[in-house]
Amino acid sequence: MALHNTDDGASPDDPVLPPGPIGERGDPSWIAPALTASEKTRHVGKTNVFFGPPLAILADGQKNTLEISGKLNRTAERYLEILKHHGLELTEAERSCLAHICHIGFMSPLEIEELSFEVTMTKFECAGLDKGALAARLEQASFADLVAIVESLGF
Repeated sequence: MALHNTDDGASPDDPVLPPGPIGERGDPSWIAPALTASEKTRHVGKTNVFFGPPLAILADGQKNTLEISGKLNRTAERYLEILKHHGLELTEAERSCLAHICHIGFMSPLEIEELSFEVTMTKFECAGLDKGALAARLEQASFADLVAIVESLGF
């Protein structure tokens, strides 16, 4: 029996709503549901990528393009999950201070590790900013938390 996603009253033939799975998972005849419109847009296609030292190390010893692509995508997927689960709640004043510090551009891992020190050294000031408290919180944060903060600021 075919199951269709029609909870909202849409017909099974609605092009916006993908059909649901046919059968049940585990059944050899089970067919996975069609991709949603948002899942389809995830496909980027082929693109040239410069393999700087970090990517070259990550793909070291692999010559097959599909294996390299798979490794890059798995690594990116795991990295995105890390970003979801790490970081600190920051006030707007704290975000402004860190954005000011990060505005140098590329943040190397060493520079990210030194964020708490940079907060104590910056001349940046704004209403509601307690640099001592922010530096202490950053000092206690994990490296993953610091990376998530820098990424959330766009650096």
